[in-house]
Amino acid sequence: MNSKPVELTQAEWAIIKAVWPREPCTAPDIQEALLTETRWTYSTVRTLMDRMVAKGLLTAGKLRHLTLYRSAVSRAEAQRGELLYALKHAFDGALTPMVQCLLDSGDLDARELAELEQLIKARRKQRGR
Repeated sequence: MNSKPVELTQAEWAIIKAVWPREPCTAPDIQEALLTETRWTYSTVRTLMDRMVAKGLLTAGKLRHLTLYRSAVSRAEAQRGELLYALKHAFDGALTPMVQCLLDSGDLDARELAELEQLIKARRKQRGR
């Protein structure tokens, strides 16, 4: 994973979510996939994707006359960046209030709570080494 967290705009999230299951893909592929949701024209999608290449979020390669795009960040990297952004901006970097907010706002069932407990136990073991 990148050491610097990935921060995506709302438009970049729409693009990369469409790219992940289709890669390698073209701008027309993504424009078609997002058309009903966004109503973006081909030129809008192409511009966004080219900017994402410049930012290191996508890669682009030529195959004859086609430009094929691939993601340069994983779903986990993007999710981590989004979470760290929220932690930094909404909770001033304080993890406990963020987790408390998630616990209070979510309808967690017993299985999910048990999974969270296991994650915490595993982290404690890892730190104890």
